[in-house]
Amino acid sequence: MKQAMIIINPTSGKEDAPQHVRNVEEVLHDAGYNVTVKETAKEGDATHFCITACENGYDLVVSIGGDGTLNETINGLSDQDPRPKLGVVPLGTVNDFARALQIPLNPAEAIQTLTSTRVKNVDMGRLNGRVFANVVATGSLAETLSSVSSDDKSKFGALAYFKEGIKDLRNPAQPLVIHHDGETWEGHSPLFLAALTNSVGGFEKLAPDATVDDGLLHCFIIKDLTVLNTITIGISLLVGSLKDHKDVVYFTAKNLSVHSVESVRTNVDGEEGPPLPIELSIIPRHIQVIVPEED
Repeated sequence: MKQAMIIINPTSGKEDAPQHVRNVEEVLHDAGYNVTVKETAKEGDATHFCITACENGYDLVVSIGGDGTLNETINGLSDQDPRPKLGVVPLGTVNDFARALQIPLNPAEAIQTLTSTRVKNVDMGRLNGRVFANVVATGSLAETLSSVSSDDKSKFGALAYFKEGIKDLRNPAQPLVIHHDGETWEGHSPLFLAALTNSVGGFEKLAPDATVDDGLLHCFIIKDLTVLNTITIGISLLVGSLKDHKDVVYFTAKNLSVHSVESVRTNVDGEEGPPLPIELSIIPRHIQVIVPEED
């Protein structure tokens, strides 16, 4: 019999999480899986559970939670051989990975997708030895964005990031040195982003040319932020033209590094990440993800 492991963050989805687990169990049992359920209680649990699933030859791992739970899960999948397929039931407040793969944001609909016969081989990024699925951000504004509360993200969606960012425009841009594929950019920036997918922070048009399997990091250097620039950059985000903004440098890369003479932290898949310096690279078509059947 096929083996499936459900990894659930019980703090996601509030009181509905147990019912979602029961629904996933029912759907997978009907599809011929023997199901094991694991609940996370602390940081790193999802990674540990996923490594165990790989070592025991599981066929499927289902991540139920937000982008943070997903990040831990893919770090358990990465570098394992063989790797089970990955199913995603989004319960977070942003769910960029699900958005990029057109997995329904409605949990009940996403659960039904788990029986789809269609899979996608999806790129992953590597940061200083860890794996990420969506985005790495650094700069003074990235540190601010790490402090956006779940309540604000629930109330305001993607606009919560602008709400927090505008409050901290007084923070100075920081000196960054970015090396990418034989080129160098050096200057001051409040925000640098390296995105794997089109959706970042709930903005589904941040990098409209990005696909989940194009083998590229889509990178944005914000050169200046004033109240007016923040508004015009916000408009560019919404219409999908950020890379053309006059105060934005855009490039694609397969490998890059970011350094600073100052102490600068990062934000990785919506969670606080390590301080600079960082090394980023692409792992092409690394993980098989179950996605909805084509219409």
